[in-house]
Amino acid sequence: MKDFRLKRLFNGRSGRCFDVAIDHGFFNRPGFLEGIEDIRAAIAKVVEAGPDAIQLTVGQARHLQSVPGKGKPALVLRTDAANIYGREVPEVRFNTMIDETAVQAVRLDAACMCVNLFDIPGIPEVYQQCIENIMELKPESDFYAMPMMVEPLAFQTNAEAGGYMVDGNEEKIIHLVRQAVELGADLIKADPTDDPQVYHKVIEAAGDVPVLVRGGGRVDDAEILRRTEEIMGQGAAGIVYGRNVIQHPDPVGITRALMAIVHDGATAGEALKLVGAA
Repeated sequence: MKDFRLKRLFNGRSGRCFDVAIDHGFFNRPGFLEGIEDIRAAIAKVVEAGPDAIQLTVGQARHLQSVPGKGKPALVLRTDAANIYGREVPEVRFNTMIDETAVQAVRLDAACMCVNLFDIPGIPEVYQQCIENIMELKPESDFYAMPMMVEPLAFQTNAEAGGYMVDGNEEKIIHLVRQAVELGADLIKADPTDDPQVYHKVIEAAGDVPVLVRGGGRVDDAEILRRTEEIMGQGAAGIVYGRNVIQHPDPVGITRALMAIVHDGATAGEALKLVGAA
């Protein structure tokens, strides 16, 4: 039955997925609300653009699920909150899942749950918590036929990179992605490698588990579209972008441009023409 829900995530024409992440308010960090201060307006704009899915929290999912009609994007439910973002990490660090995770996902009519797998230099206890979270969630995922998307993130050192800065080292990403698959992931949401041309190695490590690629921090339009074209050419099953959509002056236009690459095989140059178009 997991396959039934997964089919709601992936576009019937291309077999790929574009998931827009709007779950940043879950983490209580300065700057994370940029572009989503009015969450209802932000979700409405993204719904208008029509991506395959929107990633939201238990407190905000209702704004998507209350949209009438059967054509709205599927819900990806964010299941865990952490306090490890920032240049200075707190004395007590955590990554904690919501209670009765899969039950809440079913009640919200989600198509998928998303859970973190952090590997942060000098913070092994959070890595352990993530492993335990995934191990706890796996049986619930199977029992309720609710797909589990694991988000393996290899961080740079917080003090040097300012927090929430991932390490694009291909070896670190490959091994963490493989661990996520070994732990039972139905989907992977992973960072791009520094060199996009080696991303096929990440796809290979994941085997038959689809890999969706994170967008990371906000970059200019030409860069994010070029990167998306390259990464899709390496065999990715789709993308999960947040700040490059919700912080964009034209969220609808950039979403449609990215969809053209993901679903229609458009080049970055062709897609760029859709941004700001009437």
